[in-house]
Amino acid sequence: MNPSLEGRVAFISGAGHGIGKATALAMAKLGAIVGINDLKQEFVDEAVAAVQAAGGKAIPLPQDVSTREGMREAVLRLARDAGRLDIMVNNAAWVRYQPLAEVTPEVVDRMVEIGFKSVIWGMQAAAEAMDPERGGSIINVASIAAIRSPQRSVVYSGIKAGVVGMTRAAAADLGARNIRVNAVAPGAVPTEGTMKHRNADLDARRVARTPLGRLGTVEDIADAICFLAGDGARFLNADVLHLDGGASQTQLNN
Repeated sequence: MNPSLEGRVAFISGAGHGIGKATALAMAKLGAIVGINDLKQEFVDEAVAAVQAAGGKAIPLPQDVSTREGMREAVLRLARDAGRLDIMVNNAAWVRYQPLAEVTPEVVDRMVEIGFKSVIWGMQAAAEAMDPERGGSIINVASIAAIRSPQRSVVYSGIKAGVVGMTRAAAADLGARNIRVNAVAPGAVPTEGTMKHRNADLDARRVARTPLGRLGTVEDIADAICFLAGDGARFLNADVLHLDGGASQTQLNN
């Protein structure tokens, strides 16, 4: 149930590929003007071109959003150029899977800056840019790893658990301004960024323990994000949608 997002403006971090790009395409099809953010100019250009080819409206926003200043500049630029900001999707991440003993300070710092701090800066900038009466919707991209953590994911799982926690805390802070803050927690979703960590046997085991009998797609996640952004979710706040086909909440007797 995806309502119209006609006339609304959405900022999507990490929108150059994967879930972010799929979300930009889905929101543009529903009538939103989408701000395409990514670190690399070529990723931004490709995503903007894809949105425009589908008949949507997109504004390129190449920027490093791991810093407070970078995020604020990008978000306020979109709000200024488009005239408003209604939707914020904090999707940017940089991921490395490693055994605990091999985790280095450099990996931790980069993952935290992009996957954790940028969410804080994104919510902060969105709250500044959104109309105090009209409000808006903030959607943070967490992960099922926040509640069901695989091996080699100490840093990643910790960050995503933190995203869930600060989603709820921000909802408490911003509710009085009619800004809803929710999160999505995808399971294993094939994307360009995750392909190097995948293999057929592992995916087969994932499918076998999923009641719906398949892995999710980027479009599945994008549609859920669009729902949270729209009026159909107008009383949904401080919540986390588990988007893994039921795998984390059930146990199949296979």
